[in-house]
Amino acid sequence: MKFAIVIGDGMADERIDSLGGRTPLQAADTPNFDRIVQRGSLGNAITIPRDMHPGSDVANLTIMGYDPHLYYTGRGPLEAANIGVKLSEGDVAFRCNLVTLEGSILRDYSAGRITTQEATRIIESLSQALKGTGYKSIISFYAGTQYRHLMVWREGKEGAKTTPPHDIMGEPFEEYLPKGEGADVLNELIRWSWRVLRDHPVNVRRIAEGKYPANSIWLWGQGRAPRMPKFQERYGLNGAVISAVDLIKGIGIYAGLRPIEVPGATGYVDTDYRAKAEYALRALEEDDLVYVHIEAPDEASHEGDLRLKIRAIEEVDEKVVGTLLKGMEGFGDYRIMIITDHFTPISMRTHRHGTVPFAACGSGIKHNGFKSFREEEASRSDLRFEEGWKLMDWFLSNRE
Repeated sequence: MKFAIVIGDGMADERIDSLGGRTPLQAADTPNFDRIVQRGSLGNAITIPRDMHPGSDVANLTIMGYDPHLYYTGRGPLEAANIGVKLSEGDVAFRCNLVTLEGSILRDYSAGRITTQEATRIIESLSQALKGTGYKSIISFYAGTQYRHLMVWREGKEGAKTTPPHDIMGEPFEEYLPKGEGADVLNELIRWSWRVLRDHPVNVRRIAEGKYPANSIWLWGQGRAPRMPKFQERYGLNGAVISAVDLIKGIGIYAGLRPIEVPGATGYVDTDYRAKAEYALRALEEDDLVYVHIEAPDEASHEGDLRLKIRAIEEVDEKVVGTLLKGMEGFGDYRIMIITDHFTPISMRTHRHGTVPFAACGSGIKHNGFKSFREEEASRSDLRFEEGWKLMDWFLSNRE
């Protein structure tokens, strides 16, 4: 049997007045999501425990079948795995965003969606500038994708309280700078980056073009390398992961899933949705399971752009799920699941806790009476997972 899991990042939302009291999922045209519901089962799951920060790291670890209370150590080390950075026992990895500060405000968590090429030049400049500081022997920067990068502190401290920059867009940033253990080093590095980046050629050009500059780093999501069993050991299946986000690919790598690079996958609303589905179908020719993550709805939510969010949801439905549904019929026995990892309400422009909808259909999955993939409808289902990491067991069960 073949298995496909599609994660529409941040699709879940709240009722919006301009949509007549509907959510973006209710307003979007999603015939393929609904087709899965009408052929199979609709349910709901808690992917982020109430005592953990509502992020895609915890949520996707949960969806992949791992109890985050046991295996989550921080976002940084998960991203390190995909970048190919090997962490020693004493290393602490931090997510390093390139952000835009404007006066006392954190204006943009992505430095105006800076390109990977531009960002790589900036990270290289930071690494070069480190040589003139007392940190050159303990701090390293590594380039990732777009605004998402990595900093490793050798024999570092991991106890500081840090804040995701997408949580504080438009807020005074000083009150959200790292606090606690090791915060003096982190804050010194953040302020040091201002001097390095102020007149950087990339930023000079971006400002001239009317774009936000990457005028600061922002350090958060720290942790040490996790120790977790491979997916093959847990479920007896091999698999692949498809995502434009280093974090998701990093989780997959720790789980032993094969990361697949898809040309045109950007992690934004301009991603090549259909290519992700086509590469997933190719992966299933040799793998048992494919985990397909699409970041676009979440990015639209962070920008507060309702039109973009609805469009992204419809693209996931038509080009990803529609393509997979058609292609998986050729495998005979198969199952497919659609799920959103967490709520990212347009009104908040950040993540929040909540019980998310999922739907699955295919061989051995019975219809439980629902018709559409919507938050409210899923909340009425008796198919519920308080511990969301157990959803994978359900999805893969009874496959003889």
